[in-house]
Amino acid sequence: MNKIHLFVLTTLLSGTLNTTANNMKNNYAGASYNAIKVAFDKNNAWGLHTTIDLKDCNPELIRSAEAIEEFIIKLCDLIEMKRFGDPTIVHFGEAEQIAGFSMTQLIETSLVSGHFANATNAIYIDVFSCKLYNPYVVAKFTQEFFKGGEYTLNVLLRK
Repeated sequence: MNKIHLFVLTTLLSGTLNTTANNMKNNYAGASYNAIKVAFDKNNAWGLHTTIDLKDCNPELIRSAEAIEEFIIKLCDLIEMKRFGDPTIVHFGEAEQIAGFSMTQLIETSLVSGHFANATNAIYIDVFSCKLYNPYVVAKFTQEFFKGGEYTLNVLLRK
């Protein structure tokens, strides 16, 4: 066993890793936007990280690079994030269960990224910014744009 594996095993056994499962108090999904703003300021947060897992999306939209680019531009405008350069949108995956587009868009305050799963018509969006934004606006816009169904939202403060 090498030193890295030994360190990881020792760390896991000692319980010193701060995992999401042990730190669910940092998930503000379900809190009001006002409560998120208060927590952001109170904790002197470095940034806000929102994840959205959206099911039952329109298959044509999630398989269109043009639609994904339009989504990125409109989302950044909506939450007042200045885009840095052009988005990267790439389709890959030999196996059907992983095939689909992935995208990234640098923003002045961090990053918007996403993965679009053809096999399940699901998408997975991440928005991270040191500038505060409303995660519920992001979730609702994403759901409406991709004509999706149910979604899971996580809202985390980065400290």
